[in-house]
Amino acid sequence: MAEDKEREEGQERPSRPVTAAARRERRGTARPAARKDAETKAEKAKAVAKSDATAPDKKGRPTPTRDRKESKGSIFARFSRFLREVVAELRKVIWPTRKQMIAYTTVVLVFVAFMIALISGLDLGLGKGVFWLFG
Repeated sequence: MAEDKEREEGQERPSRPVTAAARRERRGTARPAARKDAETKAEKAKAVAKSDATAPDKKGRPTPTRDRKESKGSIFARFSRFLREVVAELRKVIWPTRKQMIAYTTVVLVFVAFMIALISGLDLGLGKGVFWLFG
């Protein structure tokens, strides 16, 4: 009813924005494309290279290796963590409804029956052909 009034007045609602950028623009919180005072990439790279070369805290030694290994915990702790993670993953699963499951099962059974018929037909045809050729 409200839409009819808008159409009668000649005002149609604008279409819904499709992209995230279009939605931000519609909201009025669009980010500017680039800052006016931003440096170019080449200028930034030169500045970073220059600062790295003259930095007083520049690392002059290799990173030490990690000799210590973290404790994995007991077998029971690892098993309980595994079960918790399995349950967490199973909660994320979208389970099919009964109707969907019947449809999927039917599709699979029809496909398997078709493939059995196709392979059987090829096997029978090739067998007859080889028998005819070699006697």
